[in-house]
Amino acid sequence: MRIVLFDIDGTLLRSGGVGRISMERALKTVFGSPGRSEYHYDGKTDRQIVRDLMRHEGFSDEDIDAQMEELLAAYVERLEIELSSGTRSVLVLDGVVELLDELDKQERVVVGLLTGNIKQGARAKLTAAGIDPARFRVNAFGSDHELRPELPAVARRRASELLGIDIAGNRLVVVGDTPADIQCGEAIGARAIGVATGRYSVEQLAAYKPYAVFESLADTDTVLNSIMNA
Repeated sequence: MRIVLFDIDGTLLRSGGVGRISMERALKTVFGSPGRSEYHYDGKTDRQIVRDLMRHEGFSDEDIDAQMEELLAAYVERLEIELSSGTRSVLVLDGVVELLDELDKQERVVVGLLTGNIKQGARAKLTAAGIDPARFRVNAFGSDHELRPELPAVARRRASELLGIDIAGNRLVVVGDTPADIQCGEAIGARAIGVATGRYSVEQLAAYKPYAVFESLADTDTVLNSIMNA
């Protein structure tokens, strides 16, 4: 078995910054500040983003925790408004649909998500991109844990429950566009495949020693072969 877990932003799709816009507006509404403009969101969970930014603004963890659920609800509400407005296009990246279709044909493959997005945000972005969230059967979201390195174990447990067998960590293949995607599964022996469709180049991702790294997912046969042999 292989459990193939995709990151969303920068890996499956590009959302034109709508996630950041929505988060900044929610932060401004709930905490009074959108946080530092130079802070990079990629590779982090939504909850970690909130904590990092608001700690820098002087809020204690207790204050942040007390308002976290209100903040995330405001974020999802704003995200859905932004996505439905049509002012910013959500684009599926090259090769994504073709690769997902090919993976669906593999008898011993289960496709899922491993993303820093909370569940509601992930569903909203995928739906806006025209990707059915239901095609991802095993998922670990930023709403499951604030720290990304904890998410592969969540996905592994859910895969084992779904299939009724114990899934070894090295049967997980994480596909993502950041060093955090490559490193997050190391503790359980998960394989990682990097794709340079986000902020990081092939060379930068290769420095973290993934099983493979690609410019994009456009070469379906080559990427599929890499996944099946990881």
